[in-house]
Amino acid sequence: MSSDRGQGQGRWLRAAGALLAGASVALAAYASHAGNPATRGNLEIAALFGFGHGIALAALARGTLSRLASVGLAMLLSGTLLFGGALLGKALAGTTSAPAPIGGMLMIGGWLVLAAAALRD
Repeated sequence: MSSDRGQGQGRWLRAAGALLAGASVALAAYASHAGNPATRGNLEIAALFGFGHGIALAALARGTLSRLASVGLAMLLSGTLLFGGALLGKALAGTTSAPAPIGGMLMIGGWLVLAAAALRD
C-alpha cells in the first residue's frame, strides 16, 4: 500500500471518529431529557460507545496506516454504527435491536485486529 493511500484512509477515519464523538455528545444531551428510563438507557449506551470509539478512531488513525490497522479501524467504525444504530432505532422508532450483537462483535474483532496490527508493526 502506498503511503498516500494509508494517509488518506487515516484522514477519513479520523474525520469519521471526530464526527462520531461529536454526534455522541449531542445524543447524550438528548438522552438526558428522555422520559422513559428504557429509552434513556439505550440512548446513553449508544452515546457512550459512540464517544469512546469516536475518540479511539480519531487518535489511532494518525499517520500512515497498515492495511491490517485500516481494517481494524473500519471494523470499529462499522461496529459502532451498527451497535449504536440498533439501540437508537429501538429507542426512537421501536425497531428491533437484534443487529446490536453483530455490531458488538465487529467492535471486539476490530480491537483484536488492531492488537495484531500493533504486534506486526
